[in-house]
Amino acid sequence: MAISDIKEYAHLTEEDVEALRSELDAIRRDITDSLGERDATYIRRAIAFQRALDAAARLVIHCSRARIGWILGTTALALAKSVENMEIGHNVSHGQWDWMNDPEIHSSTWEWDMAGVSSQWQYSHNYRHHVFSNVVGMDDDLGFGVIRITRDQPWKPDNLLQPFRNLLLASTFEWGIALHGLYSERDRVDTAAEKSAHTRALLGKIARQAGKDYVLFPAVSGRRWRRTLTANLSANLLRNLWAYVVIFCGHFPDGAEKFTPAELEHETRAEWYLRQMLGTANFRAGAVLAFLSGNLCYQIEHHLFPDLPSNRYAEIATRVRDLCEKYDLPYTTGSLARQYFLTLRTIHKLAFPDRFLSATADDAPETASELKFRTALTEPADGGTGRRAGLRTALREATANRRRHAKGRRRT
Repeated sequence: MAISDIKEYAHLTEEDVEALRSELDAIRRDITDSLGERDATYIRRAIAFQRALDAAARLVIHCSRARIGWILGTTALALAKSVENMEIGHNVSHGQWDWMNDPEIHSSTWEWDMAGVSSQWQYSHNYRHHVFSNVVGMDDDLGFGVIRITRDQPWKPDNLLQPFRNLLLASTFEWGIALHGLYSERDRVDTAAEKSAHTRALLGKIARQAGKDYVLFPAVSGRRWRRTLTANLSANLLRNLWAYVVIFCGHFPDGAEKFTPAELEHETRAEWYLRQMLGTANFRAGAVLAFLSGNLCYQIEHHLFPDLPSNRYAEIATRVRDLCEKYDLPYTTGSLARQYFLTLRTIHKLAFPDRFLSATADDAPETASELKFRTALTEPADGGTGRRAGLRTALREATANRRRHAKGRRRT
């Protein structure tokens, strides 16, 4: 149901996949060799902008008396929290700015402004998710353990609740991420003392975070503490919703493929690259929307090069898209609204048992595998199977065209 042979699914030879790796490695070298003051200035300005916006938002909330002032201040605070969470916290924790050797802007020292512990998240995200991206049973980010996102995950009666779970996860996203990081850390240690230490670390972070937003800032507001408290609650809710939308649109719309653990057996670096390209999705965004999303509108590029600075993803995307055209690979993208609609469709559809689903298990919009090619090419075209015969012919032609393209590339 999910992909077990990535080269067969992509219709690429081993030589093609290795050639693709060489070209992607060249992109990495070009970006790494060109990193310098321009990039350092970018992240420092981003941090300064975020802090200034946060301070200005809190002043507006505190000093204004009209409702419009509260709305503007709360919106600005939500934007500041989103920038800190995604463009700064997420990307710094990936080590994108470690090359600067700045102790303040380093993956080993940065603690982001949300409930989860950065170090716990780095294991669950940087390692478990990015190394085993979209591998069923290995990548815990596939539905975050509460949403069935592929038919490879067996249906259970409680999946009927997943539209509600989806809404709950969206509104409490930072808390879900915090628990996700804790469970990943607890799963990889053996002793009760180590598990307890990770739990205490998270509880301490939650106390500091909740104390800052829901005790300290309201307290310094004096008699206007309710205004500050509701603003902080609303800003955190808006930040959670935005982070949820960005993450889900990068991983769960149609075209973001899933993989079986068998694909990991003897996986080469070249095949890892290919898995990242096939297992992620972008959404179209201008400069402002890209900044607010942490440049995760370029999720394909981020998964290929998670430790390269996010301000370079736009230029990397041009070269990656050219490679997709050259090697006849999909480059999954669309508007933010479209990608989210497709994600919601999958979430609601897979809440029901497979017997209620119309597409085949190997050729569904949300999950496909190389088996769809084998089935289409081998099933007999007897009575009532004209559509299947047409599909079989189309697949043969597509395979032949791809092979001709591959031969043409090798000749040139």
